[in-house]
Amino acid sequence: MRVERILFVCLITVSTTFVQAQDMHFSQYFQTPLLTNPANTGVFNGDVRASLNYRNQWANLSPFTTYGLSFDMGLLKKKMKDKYIGAGLAIFRDIAGDSKLSTTVVNLSISSVITVNEHNDISAGIQGGFAQKSLGGSNFEWGSQYDGSGYNSSVNSNESSTYEDYTYGDFSAGIKWVYSKNTSDNVVASDRFNISLGFSVLHINAPKQEFDLEKLHREFVTDGGMYIGLTGSSFSLIPSIIYMQQGPLKEINAGLLIRYAIREETKYTGLLKETAFFFGAYYRFGDAVVPTIMFEVANYAIGLSYDINVSGLKDATNSQGGFEISLRFINPNPFKYGAGAKYKRRSLY
Repeated sequence: MRVERILFVCLITVSTTFVQAQDMHFSQYFQTPLLTNPANTGVFNGDVRASLNYRNQWANLSPFTTYGLSFDMGLLKKKMKDKYIGAGLAIFRDIAGDSKLSTTVVNLSISSVITVNEHNDISAGIQGGFAQKSLGGSNFEWGSQYDGSGYNSSVNSNESSTYEDYTYGDFSAGIKWVYSKNTSDNVVASDRFNISLGFSVLHINAPKQEFDLEKLHREFVTDGGMYIGLTGSSFSLIPSIIYMQQGPLKEINAGLLIRYAIREETKYTGLLKETAFFFGAYYRFGDAVVPTIMFEVANYAIGLSYDINVSGLKDATNSQGGFEISLRFINPNPFKYGAGAKYKRRSLY
């Protein structure tokens, strides 16, 4: 084993076992709206949205595996004029490193979405739930197991190999603004123009961490994006950025997706469904380049991305990072035109 790899594994083991100050994140952050801001709850073009996410990072060294499931909907849209309620459920599970430190998060969120005028919407949301952490001590290697020539698993470490799970409550809040232009029922994707800006505070209660040396730091998240339809063409530009700060740790992701409309929804019969292909890349500053593609057909979308490590760890990882896949479903069809169109374009995707 190369020296760089040994140091890398040691670093990961120490950081996941004792620090754990950084939350679980997905490179396709735009496909995990309830993880980044409670105000995203119910803010999309439809009544019901469901998402599945999977991420596998550093599989050849010290693997991190993250799963996600979220569901949200808009309530009372017919009864409440120019406003409605968003409600959602998000479940995420992360298994980190050789220590098998696992974190399971279950959150309920609720939001209020208000149409200020023809072009502007504002939402505010709160989120609450619980998280459970467990640690697999059977994989630890201790200095007391060094037998003079190397590590020997048969030597008793005299250390505990079992750790009790612990659970804590967690609460978050956020706000979001969306500007939409050209939002008539018959507007095609190439005529859309949207801007969004959000801010959220996660872990407001800063819960104590049993396995760690300090409380879970509050996380401050600011994100923004645009949807720029290129009129007269089949292309749209979707730049976005997200900034996250949690205690001493900071993370910035920025990039651009280009959307190509392969086929538009038929305006009256709906027999032909909107079909589009997205391609582009994101850059996680100082860490990784993330090529991303997404394929969209009517209610469904699937996204694929891969982190290419460019940090100082690239020698140990061979520039490999994390594979990620996302699935999204929205009902009714968010691209329906004419008399069947129900909502204006509130979201970027």
